Amino acid sequence: MNDLINFFSEEIEFTLKNKRKTREWIKQVIEKEDYICGSVNIIFCSDKFLLKLNKKYLNRNTLTDVITFPMAEDETVVSGDIFISKERVFENAKSLLVKPSLEMLRVVIHGILHLLGYCDSSDEEKKVMRRKEDFYLKEIIN
Repeated sequence: MNDLINFFSEEIEFTLKNKRKTREWIKQVIEKEDYICGSVNIIFCSDKFLLKLNKKYLNRNTLTDVITFPMAEDETVVSGDIFISKERVFENAKSLLVKPSLEMLRVVIHGILHLLGYCDSSDEEKKVMRRKEDFYLKEIIN
C-alpha cells in the first residue's frame, strides 16, 4: 500500500513549513481514526483556482478555503486530493486573529477529516468537526 502524503502548489508560490512533521501528524490522525494512510495530495492554490473547482465539481459559486476529493477504492484506506486556498486561509487567520500557520494546519486537518468521512453540513456535524480539529491541532502544536 502506498503511504504517501504529498504537497503541491497550483497558480501560487507556497511551501508548507515542517512538511515532515506535518506528514507524520496526518498519518497519526488517520491511524487514530482506525484507517490506513494511502495516497494523499494536498494542493495549495489561489482563490481563483479553487473557485473554478467549486463551480465545476460542486456547482457552487462561492469562495471557500478547502475542497476535498476522496479517491480511495478500499474503505479502510484514506486517499484523495485536498485543495486549499492560501488566500482564504490567510484572510481567515487575520479575521480570527490567529497565526496563518495555525489556520493552515486547521484547514489541512479539516480536509483530512473530510477524507475520513466527517461532514460539516449541519450544525451538529460542524460541532463534531470543530472538536476533532481542536483535538488533533493540540497534538501538533504541543
